[in-house]
Amino acid sequence: MNKFMRRLLLCLVSTLPLAAEVHTLTLKEAVDKALSRNPEVVMARMDEMKSQAAIHIARDPFITRLGVGSGLAYSNGFPLSIEGSAPAAFQGKASQYLFNEPQRYLIKQAKETSRGLAFTTGMKREEIAFRVASLYLDIERAARFAETARKQIESLTKVYSTVQSRVEEGRALSVEAKEANVNLLRARQRLETLEMDSDVAGLNLAATLGYPPGESVQPTAAEREPVTIPKTESAAVDAAMESNNDLKRLESNYEVKLLEAKSARSQHLPRVDLVAQYALLTKYSNYDQYFNKFQRNNGQIGASIQVPFLLGPGVKAMVMQAEADQQHIKSEMTVRKNQIALDMHQTYLDLRKAETSRELAQADLDFARAQMSIVLAQMGEGRATLKQVEEARFNENEKWIAFYDAQFSAERTRLNVLRQTGELTASLR
Repeated sequence: MNKFMRRLLLCLVSTLPLAAEVHTLTLKEAVDKALSRNPEVVMARMDEMKSQAAIHIARDPFITRLGVGSGLAYSNGFPLSIEGSAPAAFQGKASQYLFNEPQRYLIKQAKETSRGLAFTTGMKREEIAFRVASLYLDIERAARFAETARKQIESLTKVYSTVQSRVEEGRALSVEAKEANVNLLRARQRLETLEMDSDVAGLNLAATLGYPPGESVQPTAAEREPVTIPKTESAAVDAAMESNNDLKRLESNYEVKLLEAKSARSQHLPRVDLVAQYALLTKYSNYDQYFNKFQRNNGQIGASIQVPFLLGPGVKAMVMQAEADQQHIKSEMTVRKNQIALDMHQTYLDLRKAETSRELAQADLDFARAQMSIVLAQMGEGRATLKQVEEARFNENEKWIAFYDAQFSAERTRLNVLRQTGELTASLR
């Protein structure tokens, strides 16, 4: 191969897309990565950080502000003011709120808003943790089903070969071979669908964890401890009422509106500001010609007091708006509490159904395995054919699929209970 061909081959290889990386993670590792890297969680944290900055912004007027500069100017005739100040070579001004109740309530509002956004972040974390766990279970479920489907394909392949041989020997009808072929193709189609579902779930999970497009996540083969949920539905409802982040967010919003009404009512109170200034004057401003005494260094410190007299109807309207919002949030809280109890009742019903289905699937599987043992024994005695054995094995695999499905359904339902009680993240980590 000459140099030109080598370079051409190198260029072609370099242009081929790299294989997407597959990350193998435990459920705990997946949840940890999602809570630190998921874009929705990151955005919620950024909103929380902005709310914390808003507290400092609201508190800023109560911190002394100092500004320095110069108003140096040459005066001809009577010394005039420059932007409200005497012409000075150097001047400094300081200001600070001393007593301003509306502003103090704004600080309290900012703090409560920040606290409410912390609950919003908690809601998002629980939502993402449940999404990660659900996708993780979907991948595990598809992988387990695919493994069983491959065993079914092996059995059906043997059945098809046996039936085909019997047809060629004239001991079976051709329709039996067609039936065996249809069953084999149906099993292959199921396997292909399961592999596609697993691929999509892996890509979705990787995107949820914040990985670049095209990368995938696969679960590890390690066993994990089952999650623990409240023993009774009433205990779960009590836990949800106490720790539900959405309910806490509404309670925080109610406090914000209460502070908003208090802030509006406090506008009739007087306001006191600290004022202080210093000016270094020069003779070039003609002060010595128009005043009896000239002094270079001059300063003032005191308080600016403002007493509202007529506030107008706007304040009353603001109070009415805040009180209306309070009543609205109260109604929302009532609806949310009822919804929490109803959702928990439905979840526990779903859990009872899933557990019943799992018990039935377990019994059905045990029965199929017993039948399989009988058919194998009959085959050893020459009273059962290979076709009957493989059909029994296929039936057993079908029962395994039903059992796995019930098992995953019950696990997902238990995770949903923890999501509603606000304990899912802690349980998975």
